[in-house]
Amino acid sequence: MSEVGRPAEPGAAGSGRDTAPERHAVRGNRESHRESSRDGDPYGNRDKAGWYGPVALAVDTAGIALPVALCFHRAGLPHAGAATATATVMWLAVLATHRRYGRRWLGESRGVLTALHDWLTLLGLLAVVRGLTGEDSPPAVALLALAPAPLLTTVCRALTHRHLTGQRREAHVVQRALVVGEGSAVDRVVEQLASRTDHPYVVIGAVPVGPGANRSGVPEAGRLEAAPPGPDGSGPDGGGPDGTAVVSAARQHAADTVLVAPGSLLCGQRLRTLTWAVQDAGLPLVISSGLADVALRRVRPSTAAGLHLLHVDPPLRRGPQLALKSALDRTGAVLGLVLLAPLLALIALVIRLDSPGPALYRQTRAGHRGAPFTMWKFRSMVVDADRLRPQLAAANEVDGPLFKMRADPRITRVGRVLRRTSLDELPQLVNVARGQMSLVGPRPPLPDEVAAYGSTALRRLLVKPGLTGPWQVSGRSDLSWDESLALDLRYADNWSLTTDLDLLARTVRAVVDGRGAY
Repeated sequence: MSEVGRPAEPGAAGSGRDTAPERHAVRGNRESHRESSRDGDPYGNRDKAGWYGPVALAVDTAGIALPVALCFHRAGLPHAGAATATATVMWLAVLATHRRYGRRWLGESRGVLTALHDWLTLLGLLAVVRGLTGEDSPPAVALLALAPAPLLTTVCRALTHRHLTGQRREAHVVQRALVVGEGSAVDRVVEQLASRTDHPYVVIGAVPVGPGANRSGVPEAGRLEAAPPGPDGSGPDGGGPDGTAVVSAARQHAADTVLVAPGSLLCGQRLRTLTWAVQDAGLPLVISSGLADVALRRVRPSTAAGLHLLHVDPPLRRGPQLALKSALDRTGAVLGLVLLAPLLALIALVIRLDSPGPALYRQTRAGHRGAPFTMWKFRSMVVDADRLRPQLAAANEVDGPLFKMRADPRITRVGRVLRRTSLDELPQLVNVARGQMSLVGPRPPLPDEVAAYGSTALRRLLVKPGLTGPWQVSGRSDLSWDESLALDLRYADNWSLTTDLDLLARTVRAVVDGRGAY
């Protein structure tokens, strides 16, 4: 039996990247793992590691109990034991209430934003307790004592998430999914699931509805007729041949979940009957809505006349969040320029000493809605690099309108270090301060690249380009044009302030890692 390999996920929803070499590498890893496990489960351990919960609980307890006890003791404050116990119990209660210790949620997120949300909830609750009890410790001491808790929680959740992601790349901790639907719908679901590994599903078989070839690449575990088997969709015997076929296929292939992709041949009473059959057999059932690359927070369910409807909120293009984003961008850029001034001056000096020419390089780029602006960078190439580019066109290593070379002869010695560390991008803080760019957003394209855009690619210009973004944390130059475009479109339609904070936090790791920087 063959299977669908799952490549490392792109950064909007994971910490890897989706590239063709990795796709084949992961498929190879899973096939070899399968060969080595013929006598057991071909997907190895399908449960999350047992240490996730105890380690998370221990880190959360120590992360608040020790700092609170130490700070209150060093400050000579009374009731240190009571304060420690109260803060610890309330912190664990907040986390438990938000289901942070549930096996379903452990390891599923990096925890950056959830830890901040939990911590702010804790501060609010402790403020109420402080007012009710008359506790009078200095606010600065209390905040200092509580500060390590979200940081340690975030680190613990990030390590757990990284371990879980690694396990899923090796076909562990996954749910075997049997996909049921019309041919095109099955193909779409299989392709979408195979494009990332930040989810637990691996497709082990398909049950197409109606005639047509199975192009999904997964084994055909059965097939349902195009027409419903009976007037009510349940078949002459009342048991339902649809349900019998699907349940039999699921059991034969040891499926953990039945994933249904509804369509014109599988809807209404027929879908309802199939749902009954699958659930009566004790199998979990998941139904695909057909929506892709839409953030969950933009989707709201409702019911009308017995129909289940999904309301999709439009992307944020105006309003308070956008104004706040702009204010934070400019404030952060100005603060960054002030704090990094000595480093910027040092880099400029090193560039001038390394090769002839100016330290700064400016280039026209397309900004918000295609408006041109002058973007600033530290010069990482020889002075006449633009003139030499046509001579290197045949050596371009990426598709689409982009131009990238791993061993570009135009890059200087210092330039390679600057690109490896992304320090060449720092002058763009000036562009951010002037409102031409954002701290987070799509990669700023060249005008000739925009000229080659189709209607889909033009959508990435609906938000300001960014100093960092999903491309920065997902492989940078290792990404193909299609992969880079998909990340930018996903960001443009689903951005939020919390998304920006998450990408900023992940940028630090991406810069240290240096993957795809050339």
